[in-house]
Amino acid sequence: MIAYKFLAPGAVGPFTGHRWEVDRWVEVDGLDPCLQGIHACRVRDLPIWLAAELWEIELDGDVVEQDWKVVASRGRLTRRIDGWTPLLAERFGRSCARRVRVRYGHLPQLSGFVVDIERFVAHRRIAMAGFAAARAAELAGGPAGYEAERLTQSGWLAAELELGQ
Repeated sequence: MIAYKFLAPGAVGPFTGHRWEVDRWVEVDGLDPCLQGIHACRVRDLPIWLAAELWEIELDGDVVEQDWKVVASRGRLTRRIDGWTPLLAERFGRSCARRVRVRYGHLPQLSGFVVDIERFVAHRRIAMAGFAAARAAELAGGPAGYEAERLTQSGWLAAELELGQ
C-alpha cells in the first residue's frame, strides 16, 4: 500500500525520534494502532498530520486502516514529496482562513476563528490553522461540517502536491 508520512526535518519521526532512511524497510513486532507500528496516512488524512517534511511510504505486512491513519507492521520511505514546502504550507493555511472568512466571517460566534487562523499561519502553526478551520465548520454544521472541511483541505493538498486521491 502506498501512503504518506509527515516527518520532522531530516526524516525524523516526530513522536518516536526514529531517523528514517530512504528505501530501507522498518519492521515492528506486533501491531497496536496507537502504540506500535508504522504510522502513515492516506491523502484524505494529510491535513491532520502536517509537519515539516512529507514523504511517500510503502506499507507492507499487516495493515490496519483507521479513521485518520493507517498503521502497518512494515514500511519504507520511497521518496520525499518536494512540493511540500514552507511556502505551500503557508498557502494552505491562508486558504483555510479564506474559506472560514467567506463561509462564517459574518457570524459573530464564528468570526473570531478567522483571526485565530491568520495568527496560526503567521506563527507557522499550519496544522492548528487547519484544525481551527475544521472546528469552525463543525460548530456551524456539526460533525458533517468538520468532515467536509477536512475533505476540502485534503483535496486542496492533493491538487497542489499532485497526489492521487
